[in-house]
Amino acid sequence: MRILQDGQSVQTATSKMTCTVEVFLGGGGQGEVYQAALDGQKVALKWYFPAQATAEQRAALAVLVKKGAPTERFLWPMELCDSPDIPGFGYVMQLRAPHYKSIVDLMKRRAEPSFRALATAGLQLADSFLDLHTMGLCYRDISFGNVFFDPDSGEVLICDNDNVAVDGQGEPGVLGTPRFMAPEIVRGEALPSSRTDLFSLAVLLFYMLVLHHPLEGQRETDIKCLDLPAMNKLYGTDPLFIFDPKDDSNRPVPGVHENALVFWPLYPQFVRDLFTEAFTDGLRDPGNGRVRESEWRGAMVHLRDSIYYCGNCGMEALYDMDALRAAGGDLGECWSCGHRLVLPPRIRVRDAVVMLNYDTRLYPHHVDSSCLYDFSNPVAEILQHPTNPQIWGLRNLSQEKWTVTTDEGQSFSDVPPGRSVTLAVGTRINFGKSEGTIRV
Repeated sequence: MRILQDGQSVQTATSKMTCTVEVFLGGGGQGEVYQAALDGQKVALKWYFPAQATAEQRAALAVLVKKGAPTERFLWPMELCDSPDIPGFGYVMQLRAPHYKSIVDLMKRRAEPSFRALATAGLQLADSFLDLHTMGLCYRDISFGNVFFDPDSGEVLICDNDNVAVDGQGEPGVLGTPRFMAPEIVRGEALPSSRTDLFSLAVLLFYMLVLHHPLEGQRETDIKCLDLPAMNKLYGTDPLFIFDPKDDSNRPVPGVHENALVFWPLYPQFVRDLFTEAFTDGLRDPGNGRVRESEWRGAMVHLRDSIYYCGNCGMEALYDMDALRAAGGDLGECWSCGHRLVLPPRIRVRDAVVMLNYDTRLYPHHVDSSCLYDFSNPVAEILQHPTNPQIWGLRNLSQEKWTVTTDEGQSFSDVPPGRSVTLAVGTRINFGKSEGTIRV
C-alpha cells in the first residue's frame, strides 16, 4: 500500500507551502517518490518509510538543503516536508524531465547515444562530482540507478542525493551498490569517501563507454555460483582488470563478453590508458592511484574533439594519433560498414587537435586557456561555401578579429566577426590568445 495518495497534501518545513501529491512515480528501499505540485510548480516528492525516517537522516537532509546543490545537474533536496497525519517526513526536489534515460537503458540498448553524447555525459559527470567533492561532500553510491542522461545531447542529471554526506562523516549504513563499491569497502577496510567515489565513477564511465564491467572476464565465467563469497573475491579481495597489461588471466571471453571485445579497441589510446590506470594502480593504491575527476574531464573533452565521420555510412569514428602512427598512417576501416576511413581537415590549437567536421564548433576553451571547458557560446563553426560545396571554411562567431597567415607566411589577412577563412593546409589563424594551424 502506498504511503501517500493522489490529492493528499503535505507541508514544506520552512516555507510552510502546501505540496500536493499528483502521481506515484516509484518506490525503493528508503521510500516512495511522487510527482507533486508546489506553488504552481511540478516537483518530485520523496517520502521515507517509517523505519528510514530517522533523526539522523533528517539532520543529514537539513545539512544538504542548507548547503545547496553543487550544480544544476543535481536533483538536490530543496526543502523538507512534514504532515501531522502521516508518519515520517520527506523532501522536495526538481522533477526529472521524461526524455532523460537511465544508464540501464544504455546497457540494454534501449538508448543509442552517439560517441559525442557519451563523451559529453562523461565530461558532465566528472565535472559534477568534482564540484561535489570540492564542497567537502562525498556521494557514497555512484551507480546505474542514480544517473540519468539525455541520449541526444549527453546532458546528465544526478538523483538520490539524500545519501550524500560530508566527506568522512555520516552514518556508515550506506556503503554503495554491489559492483560499484571500491574494493576496500567490499573488504570491510574503509567506509565511503570522495576517494572511493573516484573508483565508482571510473566503473560508471567504463560501463557507459564499453557497456561492460571492468572486472568481469574469465574469472567471472569460471565461477559456478556468484554468491556473496564469490562476489567478495571478484570485486574485493582479488580484483583484476579485464585488460590488465601485465596479467591476461581475466580477459573477456568471446561469445560471453562481446561488448568489451567490440568497444574497447574503438577508443583512442589516451582513454584506454586512463581506464588502465584506474583499474590497476587504482585497485592497488586507493590513496594515490585513483584517476581524478579533472583527468576524466580532460579526457572526455579530448574524446569529443577526436570524433570524425565515415564518408560512406556517416558513423562516428575516433581519431587516435598513436594508433595512426603505429599503422603508418593507415586509418583502417569503419567499424560499422567496413569502408576505408579518411580524415577530415583538422586544426591544432595549443595541445588540442580538433577534427573539423561539417558540424564542428570551436568553443572558448579551445582558443583561450583561461576558459576551462567552456561550452557556453561557440567562437567558430564549420561552414560550407554557398556556391561551391567542395570548399569549406571556418566562420568567426566571436567578437574578436582573427588574423590569418598562409603556409608560406607571405600573405596576411583579417577575418572580422561573421566572416570565414577557407580551410587550407598550413593556414595559421591567430584567435587573439592562441594560434591554430590547419592540417588537411
